[in-house]
Amino acid sequence: MRLGIYIGSFNPVHIGHLDVVNYLLINNYVDRVLIVPTLAYWNKDNLIDIKHRINMLKFFENDKIKVDEEHNGYAYTYQLMRALRKDYSDELYLIIGADNVIDFDKWKEYQELLGYKIIVMNRDDIDINKYIQKYHSNNFIVIDGYKYIDISSSEIRDNLDSRYLDRKVLKYIKDNNLYR
Repeated sequence: MRLGIYIGSFNPVHIGHLDVVNYLLINNYVDRVLIVPTLAYWNKDNLIDIKHRINMLKFFENDKIKVDEEHNGYAYTYQLMRALRKDYSDELYLIIGADNVIDFDKWKEYQELLGYKIIVMNRDDIDINKYIQKYHSNNFIVIDGYKYIDISSSEIRDNLDSRYLDRKVLKYIKDNNLYR
């Protein structure tokens, strides 16, 4: 089985996140997706408690989508992937955005990550091939046909824009007085 690993803060989970997951499943790039919300994020200091982010993601769990509640505390992606490799017999596919490829060689232990299949969701007209060719790896799978939904999580938090939030997520945010 091909298990897509989708890591992020999901602060909050919005339709753009869900669209990526559904696109990869519908187009048969992966068989299942494991969504891993991070406890902390190196460049974000406004994260709500992880239990809330997990609860919001749980609305979308099904037989193809699982929310990870055990591996959320790793500081680096390579550490997470090592742990998941021990816990899952599936072939692991790391899911990243095109913007992450630009500085991928600055990721801690990026050479180790090159041992996994890496699905790159292209966006913003970034010339992915220009960046990935320097890694001399055949493990990159570039998704060019995807129509990226450009959504700012900070704008969503500021405005609680219902166009970008599932109604269950919006209700959860309001019921728990989050982002206010």
